[in-house]
Amino acid sequence: MSEPEQEQQTRKPRIAVVFGGRSSEHAVSCATAGSVLAALDADRYDVVPVGITRDGRWVLESADPARLAITAQDRLPEVDGSRSTVALARQDDASDLVVHEPGAVPRTLGEVDVVFPLLHGPWGEDGTLQGLLEMSGVRYVGSGVLASAVGMDKHYMKVVLASHGLPVLPYTVITPAGWESDRAACAESVASLGYPVFVKPARGGSSIGISKVHGPDELDAAVEEARRHDPKVLVEVSAEGGREVECGVLQGFGSNPSDTSVVAEISVDPAHEFYDFAAKYLPEEQTRLDVPADLPEGVAARIRELSAQAFEVLSCEGLARVDFFVLPDERVVINEINTMPGFTPSSMFPRMWAATGLDYPALVDRLVQLALHRGTGLR
Repeated sequence: MSEPEQEQQTRKPRIAVVFGGRSSEHAVSCATAGSVLAALDADRYDVVPVGITRDGRWVLESADPARLAITAQDRLPEVDGSRSTVALARQDDASDLVVHEPGAVPRTLGEVDVVFPLLHGPWGEDGTLQGLLEMSGVRYVGSGVLASAVGMDKHYMKVVLASHGLPVLPYTVITPAGWESDRAACAESVASLGYPVFVKPARGGSSIGISKVHGPDELDAAVEEARRHDPKVLVEVSAEGGREVECGVLQGFGSNPSDTSVVAEISVDPAHEFYDFAAKYLPEEQTRLDVPADLPEGVAARIRELSAQAFEVLSCEGLARVDFFVLPDERVVINEINTMPGFTPSSMFPRMWAATGLDYPALVDRLVQLALHRGTGLR
């Protein structure tokens, strides 16, 4: 047996945890990475933290979870752009991490076995990074290019879900051309939904750029706020009186079916009109997470069934969190699907799985193992 083959058999799998990125969810991604870095078993895996700066540079980051925590809205974590640059380099049917330092010869950290991409939003969660990893022949945690792209774009996500008979809220889309050429027509389309409505960046997350609009006099400002984060805007009916619930999905190994978690409910402090960024991530905010949710057995079963169906319809892999509204008449509608949900201490996804019997370290390990057992390319 050759020396490289012996090394391949004896060394620990190398996991590159990639986080940060160019989207407005940069800080959330950093916080998520801090939690995952703390949970990965250093005795089983060689863990390499890779940060992507806000301008898109890849750097060899610190593995200190405390540095990546969200402590207050005016003190959000950020990737340190002064650190050494790192890149994936394809060599001899494998991809190595290569570190570039000023005035020094590039050095390799060795072959990457799995990338754990913890980026949220565009340029990371939307299929772009997944495409890069596919081209580099590197296995990775989570959904592939198509599912990531569709899951990121709330417009096309609704199109795909509705085309398979899954329930979604009524909506309209405001495109850049439509808003710039005929705002009156856009306003008319929104009015046909009936107020109140929610105005959202079509390809955003973490409730950034979202506004609840109660009447036409508030629409322009809400659209402009959403357009600061995405030129394409989605407007949907407000699920008045609806309960906001979520369910986690994990892909099964091999041909085994996907697993669903218990259903959880979010109850937001009355100071917040909806589940906004502060309610989600700031430690001092009073958001109650009921895990499991107090729901009729049939409603909870319906939510878990729809979660598995949405995961399948979008061709998701690895993991997803599916968000729902339970309307006052107990009808269930899908709000959205997240192909890379947050893993912060306050995040619902790990809490739901803990209540289902899979604790945080075991959850992270299962995702890594799922990635190690699949290939890249068409599948």
